[in-house]
Amino acid sequence: MVKLFNHVILRTAWPFTRSRTMLMRFVLTAALAIGIAAPVAAQDKPALTVYTYSSFTGKYGPGQAIKQAFEAQCDCTLNYMAMDDAGSLFARLKLEGESTKADVVLGLDANLAAEANATGLFAPHGVDPKTLSLPLAWTDPTLVPFDWGYLAFIYDETKLKNPPKSLKELVETANGPKIVVQDPRTSAPGLGFMLWMASVYGDKAPDAWKQLRPRIVTFTKGWSEAYGLFLKGEADMVLSYTTSPAYHIAVEKKNQYKAAPFAEGHYVHIELAGVTKVTKQKELANRFIAFMLSDAFQSKMPEGNFMYPARTPAAGLPASYADLIKPSKAILMPPAEVRDRRRALVDAWLDATAR
Repeated sequence: MVKLFNHVILRTAWPFTRSRTMLMRFVLTAALAIGIAAPVAAQDKPALTVYTYSSFTGKYGPGQAIKQAFEAQCDCTLNYMAMDDAGSLFARLKLEGESTKADVVLGLDANLAAEANATGLFAPHGVDPKTLSLPLAWTDPTLVPFDWGYLAFIYDETKLKNPPKSLKELVETANGPKIVVQDPRTSAPGLGFMLWMASVYGDKAPDAWKQLRPRIVTFTKGWSEAYGLFLKGEADMVLSYTTSPAYHIAVEKKNQYKAAPFAEGHYVHIELAGVTKVTKQKELANRFIAFMLSDAFQSKMPEGNFMYPARTPAAGLPASYADLIKPSKAILMPPAEVRDRRRALVDAWLDATAR
């Protein structure tokens, strides 16, 4: 702008008889014209608003790299609106309803898929599920996975020499390790663990919670608080993901953090995205979903979000994933069943864990 401003003045032949006032009027008029033109030009690009969760867009998340890669090919502006986690993201969406500003919602939990679809806010995605790299079949017509992981309890092998080998051993060993887990009302992994307990113990889950409760240090609001307490030594194990050790390997060059394999299998956490029916940028939103399943996006998941990609990129998985445990069974309660039982399961959990 400075160069253009100088060019306007130098190319103008002002007679010496003209007043300084006229010169200043011309300069101000030119400056105003330039100032007005700049934002108009910026607004020519279409904008896509993506609702997601804060760790995706945060300093260590993949959000900024995704934004740059998509903007480079779409000639558009991608704007994130970040919530605390999947739970608050869904709550915001329900509150706004059809007045939502979201074109795309990125980060819903598969456990909330049936409830999300019940809002009627999502359009069909048109993705062939056979192209996805998931441990379970996916058939939802409106919400499509972008990454996934197995829930697991993480421990430091230099401090815990004999971790439990099953969920039942974790629960039923009176002098077993102390753990920190997340609140199922506010946290996606916390909800997943509650459903994991219900899947393994059935009607006996409340008794299992009572048995485990003395060794639960606390229920945190979200994942980051829980993992932080574990790293500070406040608990022997923390509810996280089988992929969590990959972070320590890739970023910190530490190998002592491990996920304990459980004999019953591990609950699956699948993260979803969808295009809203009310979007005014339908073509651009669909382009983003297609981009989301491309190598440019999926290759950022393993060491950006530290989750498995929904579609394995051509280059495969990074070296940090080579020695991760591979659960013998994937557990996932059907989303419709979660919708029907969640309130009762939360009430039972509260009754069993209240002091």
